[in-house]
Amino acid sequence: MSDVGEGRRARGGGAARRAERTAVRIECAKFIERNIPNLEILNEEALQIIEYNAETVLEEIGVNFVENPAALDRWRDAGADVQGERVRIPRGLARELCKSAPSSYVQHARNPERNVTVGGRGLVLAPVYGPPFVRDEGGRRYATIEDFQKFVKLGYMSKWLHHSGGTVCEPTDVPVNKRHLDMLLAHMTLSDKPYMGSVTEPVRAQDSVEMSDILFGGLDGRTVMTSLININSPLTFDGIMMGALEVYAKANQAAIISPFIVGGAMAPVTVAGTLTQVLAEVLAGVAYSQLIRKGAPVIAGAFVTSIDMNS
Repeated sequence: MSDVGEGRRARGGGAARRAERTAVRIECAKFIERNIPNLEILNEEALQIIEYNAETVLEEIGVNFVENPAALDRWRDAGADVQGERVRIPRGLARELCKSAPSSYVQHARNPERNVTVGGRGLVLAPVYGPPFVRDEGGRRYATIEDFQKFVKLGYMSKWLHHSGGTVCEPTDVPVNKRHLDMLLAHMTLSDKPYMGSVTEPVRAQDSVEMSDILFGGLDGRTVMTSLININSPLTFDGIMMGALEVYAKANQAAIISPFIVGGAMAPVTVAGTLTQVLAEVLAGVAYSQLIRKGAPVIAGAFVTSIDMNS
């Protein structure tokens, strides 16, 4: 009789089972694995030309690492030609450094059922990033932290969003120097999906790492954030974004290395020329992440649009 009673208590009893049956559960679709072949717009020869020219840009023109003496020292030690803040990367060096970046990684969520695999054939859907305005029945207006919290809740309730995102809107009613703390807290407490960290200052990136360390009870090398690192195109890596990248790479947190390019303004007019610049900037950014920590998870991204040359 005593053994049976202890077994029942260990299983939680009828009240616990009833609570589990009646608990609210938000359904979430698994991240998507693409099985459709890639559409190859360019042939192999054209791709090789773009790749060759991208390395020519890095070798002959170079990239600027501004307001970051430590970055210049790292590149110099790796074999790059550093003159002032201009870094010229010998052909093959960036590509060699990029080899240590993983082809895919798991981003862990607070709820392990929400973990996602980024890279390979994985397709992870996340909310929009960065709008300063919201629109409601009163029209367009600046966003508030209450709006931000509502969007995080909506993203959590959506079955088809696998990720909570980052700056789903810009809460302008919170001071900039603490805004990132409120946004991260919302992602951490109002959703159990993966999220992004802050990149607007290296200190804020470090805050993101430390808050995540508390949330997960110690990171232990796990990747729990994927954050957006923009390149200041053309061919300039500023100290703020690179400082944030350094913080995340050291902590084994993932970064999306993304040029922000308007073709015809920040890049050549032609598509091929723009893609050459995009690849050069991404190569330099991914390579730099591996100088910080070999094997740090990183994604090659791009934001590319065009300008109407008639206007």
